[in-house]
Amino acid sequence: MINIASVAGKEGNAFNAAYSASKAGLIAFTKSLAKELAGDGVLVNCITPASADTAIFAGVPPEHREEMRRVLLGRVPMARFVEVDEVAAMACWLASADCSFSTGAVFDISGGRSVY
Repeated sequence: MINIASVAGKEGNAFNAAYSASKAGLIAFTKSLAKELAGDGVLVNCITPASADTAIFAGVPPEHREEMRRVLLGRVPMARFVEVDEVAAMACWLASADCSFSTGAVFDISGGRSVY
């Protein structure tokens, strides 16, 4: 099982408490379920990406888009958005036979925003 949460679940986002709390809950759910299912050979892990520049930004009014981009990228030492393909590649690895002894883990893909 691969859950997709958010770096917000690890750090919190100002003015977005409900979103951050729901992602933190998904992280805790991942860890708990991993412990419950490990004996049955079921691996449960979580990915916590930073922001991706997806179609959701198209719905943001243009006058706010650049400010959001500046704020979001200001938190990321690599100074770019994560690519959807990068998150997909991590999920593919987690679903592969190469990932056979990792369960209950939170895999960060935040460009250095969250380093724990």
